[in-house]
Amino acid sequence: MSIGEIPTKPEPTGRTGLFATGGLIGGILASTCCVLPLLLVSLGISGAWIGQLTALSPYQPYFLGAALAFLGAGFWQAYRRKPEVCAPGTICAKPAAGRLTKSILWIGTLFVATDLMLLMV
Repeated sequence: MSIGEIPTKPEPTGRTGLFATGGLIGGILASTCCVLPLLLVSLGISGAWIGQLTALSPYQPYFLGAALAFLGAGFWQAYRRKPEVCAPGTICAKPAAGRLTKSILWIGTLFVATDLMLLMV
């Protein structure tokens, strides 16, 4: 390290991405009994295996709980955490990584919200 450099702590974008991915996967798993078969059939993807997705129905509350926990942590990391100083050229200095992570978080939230609404019907 030279005299002119100021040591900075890098932004933990890896944790935010991990939480966003976990929320998205949890949202997809939670919707396997109801939303996912409907979405697949709407896209023209069908087969006898789609009926087997209902076997995951007993685990739906666990998938929903995990998805909500991951999404909550991901939104906390993405929006509420205090911004830290980044060195030029690092991943935290690139806004595209933050936009991608936030997009994944919102897509996962859409899956979970759709699944929760279908549970109430």
